[in-house]
Amino acid sequence: MKKIVLLAMLAWGSMVSYAQTDSLTMEYRRSSLYSLLINHDDQKFAKEISDVFLQIPTPDKYNNHNLSVRVVSMSTKLKDTEVVNDFIEKNQIASRLVSRWFNRDPFTGVCDVELVKKRGLYDANEFDRELAARSKRGVAMLEDAGEELIGNTFLVVNDIRYIDREETGKAIGMGLRALGMLADAYMGTDNFTDIGNSMGDMMETLKGFKVNVNTHLFQLVWDEETSMAFYTKYYTSTPDKAKKIAFDENRGKFRLKYIGSQKSSGKNVSFIGVNLDEPEQMIRKACQRAIDENIASLQKNFEAFKVKTPLVSVEPLCADIGMKEGINEDSRFEVLEVVMKDNKIEYKKVGEIKPVPGMIRDNRYMASEEGAAGSELKYTTFKKISGHDFYPGMLIRELK
Repeated sequence: MKKIVLLAMLAWGSMVSYAQTDSLTMEYRRSSLYSLLINHDDQKFAKEISDVFLQIPTPDKYNNHNLSVRVVSMSTKLKDTEVVNDFIEKNQIASRLVSRWFNRDPFTGVCDVELVKKRGLYDANEFDRELAARSKRGVAMLEDAGEELIGNTFLVVNDIRYIDREETGKAIGMGLRALGMLADAYMGTDNFTDIGNSMGDMMETLKGFKVNVNTHLFQLVWDEETSMAFYTKYYTSTPDKAKKIAFDENRGKFRLKYIGSQKSSGKNVSFIGVNLDEPEQMIRKACQRAIDENIASLQKNFEAFKVKTPLVSVEPLCADIGMKEGINEDSRFEVLEVVMKDNKIEYKKVGEIKPVPGMIRDNRYMASEEGAAGSELKYTTFKKISGHDFYPGMLIRELK
């Protein structure tokens, strides 16, 4: 497989590259995501919703940071984030996310930085040498990883509720029949009863799957105080009973902060292309489309949750992003160049681009099955608004 290096060595061996094959893969720093479902066992299709949620992959613009528990059953309707916060604290979710970052052994307390090196695109040997020497550069590398990688770890809690359209249809149908009968009684005819019955029958046949999804977003707090405490009091590369106990007794000091919430009903989901004899397809499409819509809205509304995506080509300007991420003709993106400053990676704005009308990829779930416009495109094509000398591997980030 022919490899083409797009950006030379950045920091400590970091690079952005792609393989010129049928599919193009970019390596770049991503935020990390833990996705959780609040399932309501008392509602219709609770098991089916749970089953399809576990099939939904982590969005490809994020690293998979899921923990072993993905579905939590609750009978309480979440009117706010109080119940979610209570669950997060009682189950020590923040400390578990930190443990996953450092592959912490719960029995010995032993940790490592293999995941940090991998996701940070560091040169493993140099990373280890600098840390072992306790050099300023090694400290800067660790700080850099914490600021951009560990500190950009997010939890999304999806509260999904099924809306029974069939029952709603029956209720409306009964109402229309009653109105027809009342109208006839008032007018002394039977015309309105017939019309009411006809319309009632039609409403009762309207079936479909609809869900309301409320997505709550939280971010792991990894500030200087937290990181210092972890590295000095809890981190150990060899079995250390005292540090193991210290971590276990101070799990509550790690925390997640609430960022915001987003609601979606998936009301515009088309079931064209879905096999109606396989209800799981309908459930998966409705749930995934609604969740993706919420994720896209949270990305637009909250700076910390925004994603960066590489340019895969410059003639034409293309990137692997599309309607699933909420892109439309009015979207605007800044183009970022990766630079080094004080041994840390930073992003320098070098221009702006916008999508070309009619060239926005529809990468939503099952878009190709429904024959959606743009679903045949591999990438979204952009045109330059400002800047010059763009090259593949530069990152783009949507402007609010």
